[in-house]
Amino acid sequence: MPTLQFKGKNIIWNHHLSIPYHTLDEVEKLHFQPEKADGNLIVEGDNLLALKALLPQYAGKVKCIYIDPPYNTGNEGWVYNDNVNSPMLKDWLGKEVGKDDLTRHDKWLCMMVPRLKLLRELLADDGAIFISIDYNEEANLRLLMDEIYGEENYRNTFVTARVKKNIQENEKVRAVNFGYNSVIFYAKSDKCLIDPPLKFQKKSERWHAFDAPGIRLTMEYDLFGQRPPKGRHWMYSEDNARDMIEKGILRKNPQTGSIQYLLAASDFTLLDTNWTDIQEYATEWNFPYGEKNIELIKRIIKMFKSERNALVLDSFAGSGTTMHAVMDLNKEDGGNRKCIMIQMTEVTGAEPNKNICKDITCERVKRAIDKYGYDSGFQYFKVGIPLDAESLLSGNLPTFKQFADYVYYLCTGESLKNKSATNERSYFVGEHGNSVIYLVYKQDFDELTRMALNLTLAEKITAEHPKKKIIVYAPACFLKEDYMKERNIDYAGIPYNLFKRI
Repeated sequence: MPTLQFKGKNIIWNHHLSIPYHTLDEVEKLHFQPEKADGNLIVEGDNLLALKALLPQYAGKVKCIYIDPPYNTGNEGWVYNDNVNSPMLKDWLGKEVGKDDLTRHDKWLCMMVPRLKLLRELLADDGAIFISIDYNEEANLRLLMDEIYGEENYRNTFVTARVKKNIQENEKVRAVNFGYNSVIFYAKSDKCLIDPPLKFQKKSERWHAFDAPGIRLTMEYDLFGQRPPKGRHWMYSEDNARDMIEKGILRKNPQTGSIQYLLAASDFTLLDTNWTDIQEYATEWNFPYGEKNIELIKRIIKMFKSERNALVLDSFAGSGTTMHAVMDLNKEDGGNRKCIMIQMTEVTGAEPNKNICKDITCERVKRAIDKYGYDSGFQYFKVGIPLDAESLLSGNLPTFKQFADYVYYLCTGESLKNKSATNERSYFVGEHGNSVIYLVYKQDFDELTRMALNLTLAEKITAEHPKKKIIVYAPACFLKEDYMKERNIDYAGIPYNLFKRI
């Protein structure tokens, strides 16, 4: 399979692995009807950090991802800001990517790689990702997706309408007008089955001449004021012909005057990949950054119409169209789909108080709920502190629940399912197969320096789980190795051994 080469590829290819997990901190004052949120989340922050932060809870759970990343037109003013440990990439930081930037395609690809890899980890095995793009990066994106998602998982490209420019017929132009954008569709695996978008066509009608060669006197009669042509006869008897006229399948052709009968008529369907009946962008809300048409995203989600509890994710949320579309579709068909959206503030030195997530994304969804009466709401979160050794040792500590989700995912590679069983007082996190996981931890740095896996705690845990493998995360361990081996206890030190997969 051919692969795409670009500046920084060898540096960025596994960058998503080095991104520290972060907490997701609840911002209660920005919730909207949280009692009706039912899993709808708006997350404020860099989408690379946010995607990594979502993994402990949502890895392998997302059915449908839709993203509308920068198209890299040179006029969008986007900035490469990923903090990668490379002199070349560090030199790119904070600089607007313009049309005259000779590395703009390299920068765009370096930005997309780690996000596409994390999005793939969040997808369910039978899930799919849909990406809106235009001609500036479509070819590069296809090659990149082939490499990350597998060329065998490319499923189709849908075409959507753009705002068309008026071009006079006699005007010379550099290229034929691009009157469309594309939505590229990849599955995660061959387990992904969708309800294909079909277009029902009108009846396919084939009319055939009603006369035949030869002379048959019983088949020669007046029909629509005509007799059969010389040396020919009608194909059916007069009674049959009158019956066919009543059924609408025998006629006089209005253009030629010849007598015809309907040879075949049938409904048929086509795979509908031409979505140019949808104008990709809408203007209903009149936001300064524009907003997608909800009908485009609804059409995508309808490909999973049998999955009415599906989780939908958009990590370039913009004006919040995806959550609006999910709520509208739920109202339309009685579904209970959930939506997670991620959006940066896009704060700059010139606009230190800019917050697109709060003022545009969140505001659009609130207005849509009020205007259309959706029986729904959302919770609002911010990307919080990194969950790494440096943060923990500096006293910047997560809550027990946040840390429990994190260690469970690190330990098992899966999301914590039975969260209600997690118990901060007993340090119990959860079960996985024949193992139980404990986290000896409090959100208090002074207490944490005195906490350890000791004999009293070990005896209590082994008494409660006599036949289980016991995994304990703790700042220190006061037990001998022989004792731990005898009782099937594994210890992972906080913070330096957090990444130990047991």
